Amino acid sequence: LRERLRPALADARKPAPDRRLAASLRELLDARVAEGVGLKEAAGLVHAHPAHLVRSFGAAYGIAPHQYLMSLRVDRARGLLLGGVAPVEVAEACGFYDQAHLTRCFKRVVGVPPGRYARGGRRIGAAHRG
Repeated sequence: LRERLRPALADARKPAPDRRLAASLRELLDARVAEGVGLKEAAGLVHAHPAHLVRSFGAAYGIAPHQYLMSLRVDRARGLLLGGVAPVEVAEACGFYDQAHLTRCFKRVVGVPPGRYARGGRRIGAAHRG
């Protein structure tokens, strides 16, 4: 409503995203894919308020930090599955809570469950790599 009635006021209140802060968080997430990092810990490591950290990351990359981390984990899982690693081992190696968590996240991102992806092998993997 504020944007429609007083656009200048709405724009003035939006803080600019901190791209350096977003890049710092991205580097942290890239370095700790399997073990992950909690929001409070990440905020402490990059010296920012948690809410500002999430907003800056979302503005810079168009995705929430947790979604980014899950996509990194799924990408790592894809490679392991194509290498013949069992889904239960993949879940542990990639930082998922258990095989069911891997399956839910994997299916959401890739469109098929990990077992089917592994059986489809290179055909499915090549299609998703573009």
